[in-house]
Amino acid sequence: MELTKPIPAPGRRLSTGEAAVLLATSRQHVVDLCESGRLPCVRIGKHRRIERASIDAFLRMPAARGGLRREHLASLWLHRAVAGHLVQDPATVIEHAWANLDELSREHPSAGPWLDAWRRALDSGPEHVLQVLTSPAESAIELRQNSPFAGVLDDGERRRVLDAFRRYWAGHVGR
Repeated sequence: MELTKPIPAPGRRLSTGEAAVLLATSRQHVVDLCESGRLPCVRIGKHRRIERASIDAFLRMPAARGGLRREHLASLWLHRAVAGHLVQDPATVIEHAWANLDELSREHPSAGPWLDAWRRALDSGPEHVLQVLTSPAESAIELRQNSPFAGVLDDGERRRVLDAFRRYWAGHVGR
């Protein structure tokens, strides 16, 4: 498996997959950005193509640094830390999530649709769970609001992630 891909040259139109690599997101998120008008694209037949300059401009926009509200970006940072645990010990982390799902189902029956979505993600395996944990897509943001991963990070880890996030926000986004 190739871990790095060559960066497409400026001036070239990119596929949504190539744009996703540059934006460090999923191809579907790039499609969503194009459909919402946040990322300009042209259609060539059934395919969307994005100018490299549009990607570069998008990355320079403050909203592109996640394109998320502060609390959603903080949640994303925490879930990225959870993802680190998941890649180190998938069985334990997924088992922990299943136990939390059972408890959440009893305590918050109105959260059923999100909890069902987490069940489907967990059933799909660690790769799919990693996508949900680390994606800036709207659907992932919603799922993370009902996360079954409470307790995966100990208090010290959680505090360090949130402290790092606050420093990042103050230094880069809060300007």
